[in-house]
Amino acid sequence: MNKTTCGRLAAAVILVLSTPLVAHHGAASFDNEKTLTMKGTVTEWLWANPHCFLKVDVKNDSGAARVWNLELGNPTDISPAGYRRTTFKAGDQVMVTITPVKSGAAVGRLRSVVLPDGQTLPRQ
Repeated sequence: MNKTTCGRLAAAVILVLSTPLVAHHGAASFDNEKTLTMKGTVTEWLWANPHCFLKVDVKNDSGAARVWNLELGNPTDISPAGYRRTTFKAGDQVMVTITPVKSGAAVGRLRSVVLPDGQTLPRQ
């Protein structure tokens, strides 16, 4: 085999092996044309790989709370935007802007959050 053939073979192997990684980060379940902004109370902050999650109780007009599960990136990717293991604690009042899922479930991807001290953290 010559160098050109080896190079093409190596490129093909890399493409085949990397496809599942790209597929994992699909956004098909999210309604990327819609955003929601809600005020709520933090119930849990999960700082973990492969994704961090923020759980927020949001009350509707009748006062009933709905727990929203909000996805962020992994700690390494969101740290430059200001997110830390200690950013949220249960009971914090926050304002979140999210991209919701299409199904109507209380799940979304966090776009930004206003912390209790007024600081805004952007999408990671």
